[in-house]
Amino acid sequence: MSRPNSFWLVASVVVVCLMVVLTGWADSHVRMVRLSSVEGDVVVDRDIGQGYERAFLNLPITEGTKLQTKDDGRAEVEFEDGSTVRITPDTVISFLQLTMEDSGGKTSTIHVQEGTAYISFLASKGDQLKLTFGKETVSFTRAAHLRLEMGDAEATLSVFKGDIEVAGTFGKTDVASRQSLTFDLADQSRYTLAKDLEQDPYDSWDKQALAYQQRYATNPSYNGFSPYTYGTSDLNYYGSFSNIAGYGWMWQPYFVGAGWDPFMNGAWAFYPGFGYSWVSGYPWGWTPYNSGAWMFLPGYGWMWQSGGWGGLGMFPTIINPPLGYVSPRPPNIPAQHLVEVNRGPLPNSVNPGKLTIANNSAGLGIPRGGLRNLPKDSENVQQHGFISAKVHNASLPTTNWWGGFGQTSVPGRSAGNGGWRGTSGTSMSSGHTSGFSGGHYGGFSGGHSSGGFSGGHGGGGGGHR
Repeated sequence: MSRPNSFWLVASVVVVCLMVVLTGWADSHVRMVRLSSVEGDVVVDRDIGQGYERAFLNLPITEGTKLQTKDDGRAEVEFEDGSTVRITPDTVISFLQLTMEDSGGKTSTIHVQEGTAYISFLASKGDQLKLTFGKETVSFTRAAHLRLEMGDAEATLSVFKGDIEVAGTFGKTDVASRQSLTFDLADQSRYTLAKDLEQDPYDSWDKQALAYQQRYATNPSYNGFSPYTYGTSDLNYYGSFSNIAGYGWMWQPYFVGAGWDPFMNGAWAFYPGFGYSWVSGYPWGWTPYNSGAWMFLPGYGWMWQSGGWGGLGMFPTIINPPLGYVSPRPPNIPAQHLVEVNRGPLPNSVNPGKLTIANNSAGLGIPRGGLRNLPKDSENVQQHGFISAKVHNASLPTTNWWGGFGQTSVPGRSAGNGGWRGTSGTSMSSGHTSGFSGGHYGGFSGGHSSGGFSGGHGGGGGGHR
């Protein structure tokens, strides 16, 4: 065979291989949605061979993930277009399918094993959602809002808005708005269609969450910068956009000053094949850590500018950090379930319905919609260092502030562990947090049975405060 023919043979093989790879990506399974709310005892099996772990806010939910709430737990998962699934105590759901087609459309399949789930589907162009339970499948073709209750003997679908199609052993049937469909789980060919809805104690919780999302879902300063809208409501509630000369529209959370940086509270979550991914602990901490860039602007502090989206293993871009700032780096240790970073101040619940909010807390621990005037409260915190604020129209979380990490702060005392802590027997903490201000970040210490780590790895951000 001549050398030119050999070249073209090799080239042809390369082209075929690329086509195979691109075909595999056409229906990509590398898609993640957001665990957007966690209250009480919630655990997650990320389908990585570790079993159930403690769930926490902003954890990426990928295909194969299972989410379980215990007897005091509630959770919400937010999809790219703002569609949501919310689950009440004693509920188990699985994300059987999270794919993206080459057309850009997204297909999601959620299985409800037990308990109660609320689904709000917005029906963005090209998106499909299926809900399975028992031997039945609910297909969403238009925008709809419903509740599914899986009891011991019966399962009931209650449609608040829109209409759906249900298919199963009985065939197919349509369920319209304000109708309910009840199945006998022992014989799911038997069902009853009713023209009324029974109320559930958690309907008000679901309604309140929907109202919050709808109220803060749009902002002309942000719309159009991103193909995805999940996290937008939290950006608009917990912070504000400003048009900065020479930079354009920039976003910054409330309750921050010169001593704050965007990586003071969060965790490193390990995903096989991708390594560690940063997961922010802040209630608004989804979009600014999966897209765009963080910039330090003299006179303003840290601000975020929107940009292209990343994925698992991606780390936010950092631009123009202050002198002496040490950029966060993934842990240089064997894979752990989670490696926590808690350096910023946390809010303190002084009594039911009231919060003590510190400067540089960046909204941590403030319930969605819980304060009526965050811009004004933020100004007061900047002037006085902290304030005591009354919480309206929202219940305080029943556990610590973002699913398990850190400790509630007390004025004048430590407001976090000051460093890193692994959940599989690895403890890495040093530095300190004093009062309501920064603290400094040191090295690693403790944890492994061999005596742990020590030294000067600077990951987790911040330099000296």
